[in-house]
Amino acid sequence: FQSSICEQPAVYSLQPLVKYSWAPLHHSCAEMAYLLPHLTSAWAVDQAIVQTDQRVVVIRFGTASDPDCMIQDEVLSSISAKVQNFAVIYCVDKEKVPEFNEMYELYDPCTTMFFFQNRHIMIDLGTGNNNKVNWPLADKQEFIDLIEVVYRGAAKGRGLVVSPKDYSTKYKY
Repeated sequence: FQSSICEQPAVYSLQPLVKYSWAPLHHSCAEMAYLLPHLTSAWAVDQAIVQTDQRVVVIRFGTASDPDCMIQDEVLSSISAKVQNFAVIYCVDKEKVPEFNEMYELYDPCTTMFFFQNRHIMIDLGTGNNNKVNWPLADKQEFIDLIEVVYRGAAKGRGLVVSPKDYSTKYKY
């Protein structure tokens, strides 16, 4: 009997909402999305938001093949273990689950949104768009700090939190 990691079948969690896939030990950025749980239907997204009670739900909307999403997925997969006590991270392919594109105005290639106890948590990033982060955050500690601020504010009942960093001058024209 011989087994290798590449021959391992897809593993399903106890919740049928989320499909986990295992990538080989040596993976590229394009495969980082497979290290994160994927929500494959609008119902699964709704259930993840509704059923997660005491943790922040972080959802990355986009496609795994997009370069911005690859950067974001690498960061998210590397911090998921560090934030597992106060956040859960999911990926949603906005082409396979288009129901939220108009509702959340998902026009950017990579968009990250935050939810807590069935409520959308807005973040004042200094950009004027408080609903979502619509660019990849490549700094791991910066993203951990952002999730922690969302968790602390949302746990106190706040629907809008202020980002620890001002992104108003991120792009200088």
